Amino acid sequence: MKDSNNTKGETLAIVSYLWLFGVIIAYFMNKEKNKPLVYFHVRQSLGLWLSMWIIGLIISNFDVASLRLSFWIFFGVLFFYGIATAIAGKMTTVPIVGKFYQNIFKSLGGN
Repeated sequence: MKDSNNTKGETLAIVSYLWLFGVIIAYFMNKEKNKPLVYFHVRQSLGLWLSMWIIGLIISNFDVASLRLSFWIFFGVLFFYGIATAIAGKMTTVPIVGKFYQNIFKSLGGN
């Protein structure tokens, strides 16, 4: 049975992947707790959401089904990976773009 305090902050780390509202909720709920795991996943998920929206706007102009399918699979795998590492309580960057997100959003939280 897990401690109700959730010492590492896995719950908020998972919440951060739930659309943009999840990022905002996790960020502000972690302000006083200041858990590095949560800030790490807030930066990862914010980067994924913003990238998905920007690239999605570009791809939506093309009428190529295989391009759209590839886009959804790519981001689906990255989100799944991020959620899986949040559940495990690990601070592992998502492949390809995770380190970039950590650098550009380093002002969000500790580390």
